[in-house]
Amino acid sequence: MLFKNVYLRSFRLFLFPLSLLYGGILMLKNYLYDKKIIESIEFNIPIIGVGNLSIGGTGKSPMVDYLAGLLKSHFPIATLSRGYRRRTSGYVLANELSTSIEIGDEPMQFHLSHPEIAVAVGEKRIEAVPQLLYDRPDTKLIILDDAFQHREIKAGLDILLTDYSNLYTRDFFLPTGDLRDQKSSAHQAKIIVVTKCPPLLTHEEALAIKNELNLLPHQQLFFTSIEYGDPYHIITKEKRQLTKQDEVLLICGIANPEPLTNYIHEISKTYDAIFYRDHHIYNIDDLSDMKMRFDLIHSEEKMYLTTDKDAVRLVKFKDRIMNLPFYVLPISLKFLFNQKEVFDQLILQYPISFYQNIGSDIVQ
Repeated sequence: MLFKNVYLRSFRLFLFPLSLLYGGILMLKNYLYDKKIIESIEFNIPIIGVGNLSIGGTGKSPMVDYLAGLLKSHFPIATLSRGYRRRTSGYVLANELSTSIEIGDEPMQFHLSHPEIAVAVGEKRIEAVPQLLYDRPDTKLIILDDAFQHREIKAGLDILLTDYSNLYTRDFFLPTGDLRDQKSSAHQAKIIVVTKCPPLLTHEEALAIKNELNLLPHQQLFFTSIEYGDPYHIITKEKRQLTKQDEVLLICGIANPEPLTNYIHEISKTYDAIFYRDHHIYNIDDLSDMKMRFDLIHSEEKMYLTTDKDAVRLVKFKDRIMNLPFYVLPISLKFLFNQKEVFDQLILQYPISFYQNIGSDIVQ
């Protein structure tokens, strides 16, 4: 694995000229928006944009899930995502019959976790927003998922996420690095969140990161870590604890599995893993491969374990996995340094101020 990573890094260095070309195109695009040669559309509704400057997993889904849980008791809200790797196109509003194939895995997660809110997908979000508001006219706030670098729509509050292990300040343009936008675009965000931090991050380490990010006066910085819950059965939802007696077969198709594998290594007796590409669509052959690997584990205390994101792509095999010890490991955000209350108030104040400014009080 180490040789493979070194090889890939070395290969990406040869693509440096392409990175310069890509970076130049991005700079031109941002210049046109900054000078208002290309106009961003602003809708008369509070919009919170969540995104990052790089490819790969920075924790957007847990953040959107957290925001939905925070806001839904105060406002009728909606989430709007692209619906990456779904097998449909155009605008789709989730309903009780929706699947991850139709709307994508992250939107399906939101739909299952928050069935009372509107969950929509659409590649052209500038067209999807009016359609969403037509379908759900009671909507008072929209969370745009993975939309930070898409400037066609102007969000009233932008939240930028950056991974602790790969801060955008240390990155470079694709394909040499992972950046899909220039670093200076970070100035658009009012809130910057450093995600996937070590739970015991020190104040000294946090201050060093703050100095490195070089925040502007209008920006606020937060730090979060991943918090794992008790596994629940993928079909029955029955919970069980993960202990040092368990031997685990991890089924994982996410962008950055390292924090997850580190956790399972610490909490379980042993584990094996089958890794798939991010947003992998599972098939019958995959199930057969899983069973073969699972049967090689010679222990009575063994279990399949997967992520929330993978689970929405596996439940279609309900009849085949119903009676298997097939569990899902849920994750959530944990704010460090007692920042949760400050973050929550900052988020809630945005739509409250928006509606107060137009003479409307809709807070529940």
